[in-house]
Amino acid sequence: MHNIRVSLFLVSLILLSGCSTTAQEITTIILVRHAEKAKDQGSDPALTDEGVARSAELARVLKDMDIDHIYSTPFVRTRETVRYLAEAKNIEVKEYNPSKLDEVMELVNDNRGKTLLFSGHSNTTPTVLNKLVGEERYQQLDDSDYDNLYIVTYLNANQVKVVSLEYGEDSEL
Repeated sequence: MHNIRVSLFLVSLILLSGCSTTAQEITTIILVRHAEKAKDQGSDPALTDEGVARSAELARVLKDMDIDHIYSTPFVRTRETVRYLAEAKNIEVKEYNPSKLDEVMELVNDNRGKTLLFSGHSNTTPTVLNKLVGEERYQQLDDSDYDNLYIVTYLNANQVKVVSLEYGEDSEL
């Protein structure tokens, strides 16, 4: 428990160092791919038991972080991934369209100075990261990769810091 507070504090200090805040507000964006999904439930599967446990772990990892808005694609697996966190923080999960990722940048720009969390997919999460950093730096996640957590401090495409973490039952966060 103490480790997560120290880790998030250190991440915040690292991210904020080197960012000039004169007349600009730092926006924090947290990106996560949905947790483990069931393989035999069609095109909109729910989470597996392991995925539900990861969702609970996400809520634990981020419980002390101030979050203003939580966004999810309209799929069961992405909504379930942030469900426990949204309930713990009493935040309504809002939907974003994964085929219109330019709208994510509009949300970021409309919410300057706030902290936003986006629950996405193996292809949308790195695409959003690339839009934030202004270049093709991040590749699509492997289909079996569910433990990435990206914390981004954003002023503009030229002033972005990204910290990549892993979370789950075996992580030290």
